[in-house]
Amino acid sequence: MNLKKYFGPSTLVAAAFIGPGTLTVCTTVGASTGYTLLWALLFSIIATIVLQEMAARLGLVTQKGLGEAIRQEFSKPLGRLLSIVLIIGAIVIGNGAYEAGNISGAVLGLNAMLGEFKLMPLVIGLIAFLLLNTGKYKLIERFLIGLVILMSIVFLITAIFVRPDLGLILEGLFTPNLANKDLLLVIGLIGTTVVPYNLFLHASAIQQKWTSAEDIKAMRIENRVAIILGGIISICIVITSASAFQNGEISISNAADMAIQLEPILGNWAKYFMVLGLFAAGITSAITAPLAAAMAANGILGWKIDDFQDIRFKSVWMIILVVGSLAATLGIKPILIIQFAQVANGILLPVIAGFLLYIMNKKAVLREYTNNWFQNILGITVILITLFISFRSLNSVFGFL
Repeated sequence: MNLKKYFGPSTLVAAAFIGPGTLTVCTTVGASTGYTLLWALLFSIIATIVLQEMAARLGLVTQKGLGEAIRQEFSKPLGRLLSIVLIIGAIVIGNGAYEAGNISGAVLGLNAMLGEFKLMPLVIGLIAFLLLNTGKYKLIERFLIGLVILMSIVFLITAIFVRPDLGLILEGLFTPNLANKDLLLVIGLIGTTVVPYNLFLHASAIQQKWTSAEDIKAMRIENRVAIILGGIISICIVITSASAFQNGEISISNAADMAIQLEPILGNWAKYFMVLGLFAAGITSAITAPLAAAMAANGILGWKIDDFQDIRFKSVWMIILVVGSLAATLGIKPILIIQFAQVANGILLPVIAGFLLYIMNKKAVLREYTNNWFQNILGITVILITLFISFRSLNSVFGFL
């Protein structure tokens, strides 16, 4: 059996969203609401499969990144300027916030082990810089795949071991419930799963493995397997958290609190595993976010850079890394930074997804591989639902209406 066809660029995407944000948000959701928001996670998984398939198909057929495709399609000066401003804005805001969350996740882990150190975010940022500066893309990919497998095994075993109520899980998965108090948690679940920068990352990374449109079927299999695997991890985190914290009995504020959910199988070792898990997830996600930002800028600005060591390419990921590192040193609690990053990405998602859906219907770009009517319905549904939830979230916080 050839397992290689099930692992590759899509697994990189799955590993990228299984970062400190997913660990934190899913733990918070399970602790505060039990299984009642699993429907939002199921929606997020389906949305990720739909949108990442489009991004991967675009990269596979055109052998171009999403940013490059957008730049070429919006050829008129005003349209190109507007698209560049929107995409770069989303990159700076979304990836900057996400990077701060990633670094904060790694700090959250180390703080539990070494105690608080104000300059720790800068140390984490330096580690991420050294890893990125090597340009060893394949090495990074393999490490992320290993992390996904490890997290899958631990959380899956724990979720089975705690013997959750399957009836309540099914009810949570298939009975949408959108109370105002849970709106930010819902948008956080979406933002930590359907990560906007992953659309740019996937369209570019897919070219590392496949070069022909004839590989679309194999790409789709890999995409579904990888995203579903990542989704199962997220669901398991919610399950273990709901079992451990019994609907908000404990406030989640640090890695030690989060580790309680793994004590059923790891016992006293749970804290150390969570520390290492948060650190590893933070570092790996801190690598992919700047890399995706650089790929997006490469395409949208028309640089056509193939070498990751090009100074323009490196300058973009350095800026994102510096922004994230500095934001993480502001003294705000890491948990809050991580949660804010997921909400910010959830709100930005409809903008990036809208550009993607537009491109996927251009025959001049994709020829016979444009979206069919069913794919368009799925894409539009994802965007509309995300817009609705984002608007309700903003309205509940700022009181627009």
